[in-house]
Amino acid sequence: MTSRLEKFVDPLPVPEFLQLREQEDTNFYYEITMEEFFQKLHRDLPPTRLWGYNGQFPGPIIEAFEGETIRVLWQNNLPDEHFLPIDKTILHHENMPEVRTVVHLHGGETEPESDGYPDAWFTKHFQEVGPAFKKKIYDYANKQRGATLWYHDHASGITRLNVYAGLIGMYILRGQEEKRLNLPRGAYEIPLIVTDRTFNEDGSLFYPIQPNNPSANLPNPSVVPAFLGDTILVNGKVWPYFEVEPRKYRFRLLNASNTRAYQFYFDNGAPMIQIGTDGGLLQNPVRLDVLSLEPAERADLIIDFSQFAGQTITLKNDLGPNANPDNETDEIMQFRVTKPISSPDKTKIPRILSKIPRSSPFDVSKIRTMKLTAQTDEFGRPILLLNNKKWSDPVTEFPRLNATEIWSLMNLTAFAHPIHIHLVQFQILDRRPFDLNRYNQTGEIQFTGPAVPPSANERGWKDTVMAPAGQITRIIMRFAPYDGDYVWHCHILEHEDYEMMRPYKVTPPRSHDN
Repeated sequence: MTSRLEKFVDPLPVPEFLQLREQEDTNFYYEITMEEFFQKLHRDLPPTRLWGYNGQFPGPIIEAFEGETIRVLWQNNLPDEHFLPIDKTILHHENMPEVRTVVHLHGGETEPESDGYPDAWFTKHFQEVGPAFKKKIYDYANKQRGATLWYHDHASGITRLNVYAGLIGMYILRGQEEKRLNLPRGAYEIPLIVTDRTFNEDGSLFYPIQPNNPSANLPNPSVVPAFLGDTILVNGKVWPYFEVEPRKYRFRLLNASNTRAYQFYFDNGAPMIQIGTDGGLLQNPVRLDVLSLEPAERADLIIDFSQFAGQTITLKNDLGPNANPDNETDEIMQFRVTKPISSPDKTKIPRILSKIPRSSPFDVSKIRTMKLTAQTDEFGRPILLLNNKKWSDPVTEFPRLNATEIWSLMNLTAFAHPIHIHLVQFQILDRRPFDLNRYNQTGEIQFTGPAVPPSANERGWKDTVMAPAGQITRIIMRFAPYDGDYVWHCHILEHEDYEMMRPYKVTPPRSHDN
């Protein structure tokens, strides 16, 4: 690993907005290539070999508007060989090209042909494979409320490697509700894409070939159960600083790390005002001292620097009381309130941001118990599963188009999982703890406490939910507006790649009742 890098020596880069290629009929048309390149991620690091959209890490920001369809041509120009260690024993990898990609618009209500189904991958040599997926041009209808979405690779078996290599980018969908709000915008609306990485001395990315406690029987390379980098990056820079004016800023914060969850807070106690979740604006702003974000979750924040002119503030990460003192990931980035104010700040944080109708249990057509389980494989490695089934097992969930269901995510493992469901935005109903040891011994659910409603900043629309160990997390959702093949999975990418992902199929009304 590299020696310690000095913090807060590089300015925060802000990804550029993707430029329109041409207008095609009534649709806006873009082209994005996946390329290998070298990018300098820290003042004292040599340029790092990366893969990225349009040769950038992170990729360009795609800006779209509610109700306006855009079309994106995704082109794979990557090499034939991966530069990160591939375990060829998982997901029948021996029958697949080593480098393959498919793009998922995370949080998008997207038709199945454009959703980025994991097996609909393609290479630079031939088009996408699979009976239902023949196009490289994806249509994004944007018929949903404005939100901070993101796009990333989703190829089966190697998502963890492709995302770690740099295949991520933000997608900002501008909504109708925002137009009436006087929120910070332009130079005062900033994306913050947080990742963790580990570097070798030559600046190259380090990713483990084996778990920390390998046995003689393990494949080489072998998938690892989790990965935490020792260095934090924001917008592709290691521990950057950002100069701001003493005024309000809007930050669209994304946790794009493979495994790491964050507990964000400011070292001077400054509050964060959360105005939005994965699926867009909250009903009311929520004042936070600490913000928790699991992998793939987003938070739309307002930070008011007006009382801190001349000060330097550090955004930190609470590692808990038992953290290793040598662990430097307790810091994220620095804000320097040193720029002169360019114009009076007339922006407002309204008391009511939007209207969020609560989903009614009376509309529910089905309640499903979805178990998060753990086993070991033939090599003694942990293998995380959903309903004790693997990715290749037949589909077992067939929600009907326009039906509302409650899914009870029953976590039987020893740690939390961020669960993402494609196509839908859902609402969290509650979480309730149960005696995990008793259940594992007898199969009996004995609750150990009352059902707890979601925290105030989770009471919006979500597409990724933290399901704690030994708890049942209930979510409610309507399966619309498309039918077809979709997936749900843990968004710890090391889990997703090794079987903690399942297909589901939205069916036309009355065609199934499973």
